[in-house]
Amino acid sequence: MDNTKTTNINVQEKELRPASGIVMLFLNIIAIILEVAFFFVGCGLAAAGSYLTVIGVLLLPICVIFFIISCILFGGLKTVKPNEAMVLTLFGKYHGTIKKSGFFLVNPFASAFNPGLTTVTQPNGQRVIVGSKTVSMKVRTLDNQRQKVNDILGNPIIIGAIVIWKVVDPTKAVFAVENYNSFLSIQCDSTIRNIARLYPYDDIDDKDGVDEKTLRGSSQEIADRMRDELQTRVATAGLEIIEVRITHLSYSEEIAAAMLQRQQAVAIIAARKKIVEGAVSMVEMAIDQLGENNIVNLDDERKAQMVSNLMVVLCGNKEAQPIVNSGSIY
Repeated sequence: MDNTKTTNINVQEKELRPASGIVMLFLNIIAIILEVAFFFVGCGLAAAGSYLTVIGVLLLPICVIFFIISCILFGGLKTVKPNEAMVLTLFGKYHGTIKKSGFFLVNPFASAFNPGLTTVTQPNGQRVIVGSKTVSMKVRTLDNQRQKVNDILGNPIIIGAIVIWKVVDPTKAVFAVENYNSFLSIQCDSTIRNIARLYPYDDIDDKDGVDEKTLRGSSQEIADRMRDELQTRVATAGLEIIEVRITHLSYSEEIAAAMLQRQQAVAIIAARKKIVEGAVSMVEMAIDQLGENNIVNLDDERKAQMVSNLMVVLCGNKEAQPIVNSGSIY
């Protein structure tokens, strides 16, 4: 055993370096063959008579004892796949962790422990444990179900996210929490709810010059904040949060129609504002150029009439119908 480090769960992680299982399996098979052979030899000596009987009688229990030991050693053969770890306990105490992949021989009385196993109830009522006793260190995805939360303005919204994560410290994952899968799921729900209520769904007030983060417009920045907070919460369980992605975002059904009308009204007002600004600049440019080039000199009353006509033409919803004045403008 080496590579010992202290965790915050009062358990020293011990990375085991067990013997090769292939070599020990081969030696154990040879030992069983020899033990069986010596057992029959002992039976023959016990029936031979004279002093050989004593040797045979002593040889028989020795062969039986070693045969039982060899059979027990088969229970110590463990297989660890790539990107998996095996946390072993011995008589209720932490024994060590195997992080290397391969076929090994460990203490036959040590058992693998993984609280992340799931129990499935079959139709006949029998409960079966599903999963491997090794702790997977592969990258996994948690699909958080859609949940209803209130944004900072109190509007009910529906939000859903996925979490990409993996186990980086199997010892913490096994001993720090009851079930690291359930622990991550609950912490994910809490984190998404806490972060979502700090932002509005959208900037419906159209504040110019104000860079306000919203759930719809700043989803990536908010997802990164969710990842950072979730990582802080699950660090004690030896988990690493790689990424959080918002997969669904919408208003709740009871206010979706009203908020859509409000968004449309804001969009119409913003568009009208731009149209008016453009029309005013065009009218101003027309009057200035007419005066600078001495094309026509207009008094204030005619300028006001011209401004009114141009504003109607430029800001109207429909195309204006021109009327040609064939008489004097006065």
